[in-house]
Amino acid sequence: MIMSTIYVRTLKRAEHTVFCVAEGQKSYYDPQFNRRVPYSSGQQVKRSILNALSKALNEVPSPTTFLFDVDKDGVMKEGEVYATCDPTYSDQLFGGWMKAAKGGRDRTLKRRSPLSISAMRGLHPLLSGIDSENISFDRSDRSNNEVIIRNQKGEELTEEQITELLEGKDRSLSRKWIPDNRRATGLFVQDIAIDLRRLFCVSLNKLEPEITEETEARLREAGWTETETVFGECLVVPKKERERLIKALAHAVINWAITSNQARTFSLMETLAVSISGNANKIAGSIRAKLKEEDENKAEPIVEEEMDGVETYVTLAGNGYVRTKKESGGALDQAEQALIDKMGKFDYENQMASAS
Repeated sequence: MIMSTIYVRTLKRAEHTVFCVAEGQKSYYDPQFNRRVPYSSGQQVKRSILNALSKALNEVPSPTTFLFDVDKDGVMKEGEVYATCDPTYSDQLFGGWMKAAKGGRDRTLKRRSPLSISAMRGLHPLLSGIDSENISFDRSDRSNNEVIIRNQKGEELTEEQITELLEGKDRSLSRKWIPDNRRATGLFVQDIAIDLRRLFCVSLNKLEPEITEETEARLREAGWTETETVFGECLVVPKKERERLIKALAHAVINWAITSNQARTFSLMETLAVSISGNANKIAGSIRAKLKEEDENKAEPIVEEEMDGVETYVTLAGNGYVRTKKESGGALDQAEQALIDKMGKFDYENQMASAS
C-alpha cells in the first residue's frame, strides 16, 4: 500500500517559558485531572514551521496585501487582508491561502494547506503545568529617568505639583509591579500530517479555483506540468524544484521552534523524540504517557522505540526524561533524512496510476 499521508509526532520539553505573549500563557481545562494545561496554538506552530522553511531556503516570505476603506467622513476602517495566492512562494504552496474579494466582485481563491498541524499541548495533564510569578520593571537606580504625570485634561504637571501630589505617599515612579505572570513547564507533544497527494499539486478546478488564469499560464511557462489526481486536474511542481523544497520542508518539520516567547522567558524547547509513520493510530501510541499503578496522581512518558510501522528517533536530551535505549546525537538528522526519503519516493506526476 502506497503511503499518501505522513504523520509526524514530536515530543518537546519547555521550561518556565511563554508560548504566546499577546494574552499571557494560553491554557485549557482538563476535566478528568482537574488541571489547566498550557498549549501553543496550531496557528503559532504553523507560523514557526513556515518561518523555519523560509530560513532554510534563504527566502523572503510571500507579501501580504492589507486593504483599508475610508468613509465619507475621512475615517479609515479595516478592510480585507489578501495573500498572494502564488504557489511559487514556498510558504504559500505549503501554507495555503484564502482570498475573498469584498462584494463578490472576483472569484474566491482558496487553497487548503497540505500540512495539517495540531496545537502543541501537554503530553499528559500530569506532565505539564502552569506556574505564576510576580515580576517588576525596575529602573529606580537611574537618575536620568523622565517622569511625566498628566491631569484629566492631558496637561503635564509641574515639578511643584508632582511633589505636592506625592506628599505623604510611599510610591516609586520608576518602578512598575507586574503581577500574575503565567509560565509553562513540562513535556509537550505536537502532530503534523503531510498530505503527499496535495503537497506539490495545485488544483485547476474552475468551479473552486485555487489560482487565477494568469497564474496558471505563468506556472506552465515555468515548467509546471498537468496531471490528474483524486482531486481532479492539477499542475505539479517540477521535479528539480521539488527536490529543493523537500529538503527544506523536512528540515522545517523536524527543527521548528517557537521564537515569539519573550526574551526573559526564553527556553530552548528542545526536541526529545520524533516519530514518523503512515498510520495515524500507531503514531498516537508511539509517544504517549501512562498512569503509574502505585500512584494515581502521577504519569510517566513512554516512547516506543520498536513499533511496527513507526520509525522513532530519540535525542540525547530525551534520555533525561524518558526511559530509552537508542538515544542518539544524530537522531534529528536521521529523522530529517527519513522524511526526505518518504516525500521523495512519492510519484507526484502519476498518482492515479500508482494508486491502481
